[in-house]
Amino acid sequence: MIAPPFVAAGPPGVTIRTRLKDLTPEDETVLRAVGAHLGSLASRDLKTRCADGLEHDADRWAARKRELTAGSSARWAGSITKASHDQWALARRTQQAHVESFEAGVRTLERRLALPIGAKGTRREPGGYRSRKEWFAKSRRLGVLKDRLAVVRADRDAGTVHVVRGGHRLLNRRHHLDEAGLTPKEWRERWEAGRSFLQADGESGKRYGNETIRVTPEGEVSIPLPAPLADLANARHGRYVLSVRAAFAHRGASSGATGWWRTGRWPTASTTTPNGAAGT
Repeated sequence: MIAPPFVAAGPPGVTIRTRLKDLTPEDETVLRAVGAHLGSLASRDLKTRCADGLEHDADRWAARKRELTAGSSARWAGSITKASHDQWALARRTQQAHVESFEAGVRTLERRLALPIGAKGTRREPGGYRSRKEWFAKSRRLGVLKDRLAVVRADRDAGTVHVVRGGHRLLNRRHHLDEAGLTPKEWRERWEAGRSFLQADGESGKRYGNETIRVTPEGEVSIPLPAPLADLANARHGRYVLSVRAAFAHRGASSGATGWWRTGRWPTASTTTPNGAAGT
């Protein structure tokens, strides 16, 4: 006899963030060097992914990963290519939402412009415009929206996205430092931090859930260094072990790493390096 269908509970997962405090100068030097090196590789890979557009496929993804492996490692290359793919996909979703927003605006303007001047609306839909002056201004606005919609549609159909590693907002602040309350040096530090790369997803079946950014139950954090920075390693197999311990607090548990270790659930942890680059 077949049992009736039921909804299974989702997997118990949590995301916990922490900061690495009291880093030694050596730790800061290594983390900044790794973040800057991987960030440059991530920038090049994202450029390649955007250039591929809709023609991208599994073979092209594998080729990108092979190109990155020589300057980093297989695991770092996998993290970078996945991050580039996710960023491109997010830009595509945002682009589609932008198209839909323009289309909704065009429909509203066209409907109201078609109504007589001063026509009353309903509870669900607005009426006509109040004066000829407002009608004329909105007709001009309609032309602007249609032009912008045509541009965004063309980009969407061609698979073209506009992405800035570090963020459009921070990039634009470079031209308005006084309004942002930043000095050129402060802006440069934030810009470099936003473009650095030091993150990795969890790996199924791996020790402590991740071989790239490994956090032991005692809070020891270690990372494999890219090939050009292998001389900075202080542990076996080209890894660098930080001098500080990562402390996680979850559901009122102790601030040490054992706080979440005793829960029996391995979190997707995020750490922040001195220059602001986050790793998961």
